[in-house]
Formats: sequence, structure tokens, C-alpha cells
Amino acid sequence: MAEKQQQHALNVTLEPLDEYLVIEAADSETWTRSGLIIPAGADAGCRTGIVTAVGTDADGIEVGDKVLFPKDAGFEVRLSGAPVRLVPRGDLIARVHD
Repeated sequence: MAEKQQQHALNVTLEPLDEYLVIEAADSETWTRSGLIIPAGADAGCRTGIVTAVGTDADGIEVGDKVLFPKDAGFEVRLSGAPVRLVPRGDLIARVHD
């Protein structure tokens, strides 16, 4: 049975449409150079993450940018077992420079 499951494994990537971004959320708190601590705990209202893909209408954001977004923004999906978020550009709060 395990052999059949392995035969059907897919290498999936996401190409976001329009103003959507694919963000890999950070799992631990983030310290910025200025000393600001951005927690990733369940009680935090926002999270940080790294943008891994950008839709065609998501102006001003590039792959590799670290961003701050509300923890309930967008949609969580799993890519190859790892959770990522599809978030509209308008839901981003800030770009984090550290």
C-alpha cells in the first residue's frame, strides 16, 4: 500500500493569482534590529512570514520580503506537508526590515 501512495506523490507549487501572495509563516518570535519583538504565539494578533510567490497584481512586494499580517488573514493550505498562507496584498500590515 505504501508503494502506491508514493507513486501518487506530487511535487506541487502554487502560483498565486491577481493580488494574492504565498507566505511561509514564521514559527517563532521575531526580533527586529531596532529591538521590536514580534511574537508568533497563539495570543498574538499578527504573524510574520516570508513571501515565497507573488501574484501579478501584488504591487510593491517581492519574493523574499518579510511581512507582517493578521494571524487570521487569507487561507491556510498545505504544500508538500508544510503549511503556507495565501494572503491578499491588501491584508498585509507592514514589511519587516531586520
